[in-house]
Amino acid sequence: MPEHNEHPTVVQTNKIAGKLVEWRRRFHQHPELSFHEFGTSQFVAETLKNIDGLKVETGIGVETSVVATLTSGEGPVIALRADMDALPIKEENDVEYKSKNEGIMHACGHDAHTAILLGAAHVLAEKFQSGELKGTVKFIFQPAEESTDEHGLSGSPYMVKAGAYDHVDAAIALHVCPWLPVGMAQVNDGYSMANVDVFTAKIFGTGGHGAYPELGTDPIWMLGLVMQALNGIVSRKIPALEAGVISIGQIHAGTASNIIPNEVFISGTIRSYTPEIRDLLSQELKNALSVVEPLGGKYSLEVERGEPALKNDPRINNYFIQSMEEMFSGFQIVRRPFGMGGEDFGYVTQEIPGAMFFLGCAPKDGIQRDLHTPIFDMDEDCLAMGTAILVQTAVNFIKNESHSTNMNKMGEHANVS
Repeated sequence: MPEHNEHPTVVQTNKIAGKLVEWRRRFHQHPELSFHEFGTSQFVAETLKNIDGLKVETGIGVETSVVATLTSGEGPVIALRADMDALPIKEENDVEYKSKNEGIMHACGHDAHTAILLGAAHVLAEKFQSGELKGTVKFIFQPAEESTDEHGLSGSPYMVKAGAYDHVDAAIALHVCPWLPVGMAQVNDGYSMANVDVFTAKIFGTGGHGAYPELGTDPIWMLGLVMQALNGIVSRKIPALEAGVISIGQIHAGTASNIIPNEVFISGTIRSYTPEIRDLLSQELKNALSVVEPLGGKYSLEVERGEPALKNDPRINNYFIQSMEEMFSGFQIVRRPFGMGGEDFGYVTQEIPGAMFFLGCAPKDGIQRDLHTPIFDMDEDCLAMGTAILVQTAVNFIKNESHSTNMNKMGEHANVS
């Protein structure tokens, strides 16, 4: 674990380290599913209202959202975002802060994200009160990152559309990372997490008696050929240096052992980085299903476009790296994409400059506690570190952007004279 110097932000953050753990454990004990974060958002709003200088709003885009604003008037505007929802997973950890909501668990670290952002609000409020900063910080507590509603939308696009990010110059976020220990972070420029599209398809035949397959058309037999075509898409249709994957998650067919069904249902996900590969994968999926037609079958296909790929702005990443290196000696930064998982912060970064980094949180017990598993947990030393990085990134952004703006204005005046 890296050592920190007596950096003012680290000192301020360490003073509330106990609170960060307390908040994280409270959220962990009381997890709530997407669009139902009523207790979580109420606690967040009430806690924020106790901070001097914060304007707190609720229900922007989604009923359970919370947005708090710190401002000193003119100056750069930066948004800090955390997601608040949990997953439909039964927790298997035997800890004192184990989930009290049966079948629901914070298995993706959103409890930590929320606690870290609450901490950032406290520390940045102190900096504004001291007159250190001239600008605006918005704290975006977002519901429903994990799941979508009946319209196929998660929380982020609703908040973007409702104006939560209006007039924001940059947006930042973090995600806890169980494959790295505390004292490390993963940073990547450009596409870093995937476009996620969900597809459902049906293959239609006539069905028939299991004893007389020659009298009908068998959609299960056709499925075998479709699966071969699907498995060849990524290896033979997508350029080797591009990221793309199609995964089948469900197959349903039949009602009895002696009945050939008349249809087969399949569904899965399509994941990619670039818009071009996203479109290509959808087209190739259609082509793969069309192999049933010469065999006497038919098919239907629906593709629901989900969150766009997370595209990190290199300039914003540089602020992350600057903050990590100036506060923590020996801090290690890994430069590579985060994988093919989805992240609805991508809705934000396609509208304004923004970036997310992955913060090491692996527990010291040596057990691999992966995201979205019943045993996920973290080394809570990451909480103060994550808070400090978000705070100092906001500080460096506001100060540097203010200086750049002032220099530009001076140049304009010089040109005029």
